[in-house]
Order: sequence, then structure tokens, then C-alpha cells
Amino acid sequence: MSTASGASGDGRPPGERPARTAGALLLCRARPEAVGPAAPLLRERMVLAGAGAGWSLLVPGGKPWQDGAEPVDRVLTGWATALAVGAPWPVLALWWDTDRSGFVLASGFRRPVGYEWLADGTPVGEDEAMRTFAARLGLDPVLDVQALEPLTRPDPEADAPARVRGLLAVLTRAGLLLPAGLTPGEPADRLRGAARILPDAEQVDWAGWRAAVGAELDIVERGALGPWLRGPRARALAVAQLALGLPLTAWGLRHRGGGWIVAGSVLTARGALGLAYDRLRAHS
Repeated sequence: MSTASGASGDGRPPGERPARTAGALLLCRARPEAVGPAAPLLRERMVLAGAGAGWSLLVPGGKPWQDGAEPVDRVLTGWATALAVGAPWPVLALWWDTDRSGFVLASGFRRPVGYEWLADGTPVGEDEAMRTFAARLGLDPVLDVQALEPLTRPDPEADAPARVRGLLAVLTRAGLLLPAGLTPGEPADRLRGAARILPDAEQVDWAGWRAAVGAELDIVERGALGPWLRGPRARALAVAQLALGLPLTAWGLRHRGGGWIVAGSVLTARGALGLAYDRLRAHS
């Protein structure tokens, strides 16, 4: 119900609608048991569930952008970067508000790659970004890239959420399958409600740095990356994480970028932990 002044029924002025109706999903190309230990490092309440063969999804509550502190795309870029750095799997962030929709793919230390569409579906990204996206996810360089190309061309029948759904349709060939109710274009609270009732849904909460990093370290040490936690390569990785994390945190603080502050904090913590772990194991 609208008021005579044009404000929405909850009392918010029209200018705040993009933040209120924004939504996002984080898709990780890894099973939930691998993603679970890393997810609390984002310090945001989320719902974790499976999303097809070899995929997991994280559904955030949307508090950072609902509070109006930071746009949804900037928050998701920081979160995807924080999750992907130091992990052996890429992270795909999907986001939308009333003005735009888009995605960001983060993979290791490489610069994130993304693409955007205006509300009416007009492409505003670079074609090369879509090809880089396909390559980093290991998609078919011919068939899948050809299927992605229409997303970079004008289409009067496709709005921004339809473009994101088209992207997801291509990824089904890579095993991705979003559960029912998690539809691009829906607001964050509706997505979270749909995720909570999934059979394999798991609540992710922040329990402090010691618990979150300790759990992640235990999983990694018992997995294929265990040997990388010691020796010259591990020390070089830890130093690189510190060198990137400290200035990134400082930049986020100066520009009030919550997502980048989280990414910088995670990098700094992982770097410090890596150096400490290597030294501890060397004397054990």
C-alpha cells in the first residue's frame, strides 16, 4: 500500500527501494562439507545447502546492503574474494537490485571477473569477461561459450533477472542445480526463508576467529592441501596473503567498504595463521 507522498507501506522513501529489494546468492564449486568451515569467516549469518553435483550455495540475510551502508554488488565482491582466496574452489556471487543484476567470479588470487545487466536486461559488461568466466570455471570452450554469448547481446524480451537465470541454465551442464524457491530477482528475506526449509540446510553463524579458522584448518590439513601448509611454498603464500590483506583492510576502512574489510581481514588472518602454523609444525 502506498501513501500519498509516494513512500512504500513500510515507511521507506522511494529512494531506498533498491537496497530493500536487493538479493544475492553465493555459489561455491565445492561440497557443503568443504564450504562450511570457511563460510563463518565472512561474519554474516547465512544458510548453507547443496546446489547440485559438486556445488554449494550460501544464502545471506542481506543486512549489509539493507542497512544502506554499501551496495549489494560491492558486498558480494568482497565476500566472494574472501572465500576464494586460499581455497581450491572458485566462488560465484550472483546479485541484483531494482537497477541492475550481475555476477562476480572469484578464484584464488586472480582478479575477480564480473558482468552486469541493467534492469531492462541491457548488457553493460565486456565480452571478454564472459569468456574469462567460462575458462576459470572450466566450462566447454565451444558449446558453453556459445551458450553464454546471447547474454552479452541486446534482447528486448529478457530483463536483468532473466539474464541471471540464463547464466544459471548454462551452468546446469556443469552440475549446478538451484533448489526450488531460490530464484534470481527475489529479495534477500524471501531467499533466506526458502533456503531454511531445504532438507540439507545448515545455519552458518560467526563463532569467533579461533573457532572459524580452527575448523577450516582442520578440514584443509586432512585434505589434499595438507602438504601446502608447511615449507617454503606455504610461507610464500602466507606472506602474499598478509601483503594483500593489510592494505585491502585499510582501503576498506577508508572507503567504508564492509565487503572489502571482511576480505582483507580474512586474508590477514589466513596469512598470520599460515606463518604461525608453519613455525609450530616445524618444531613439533
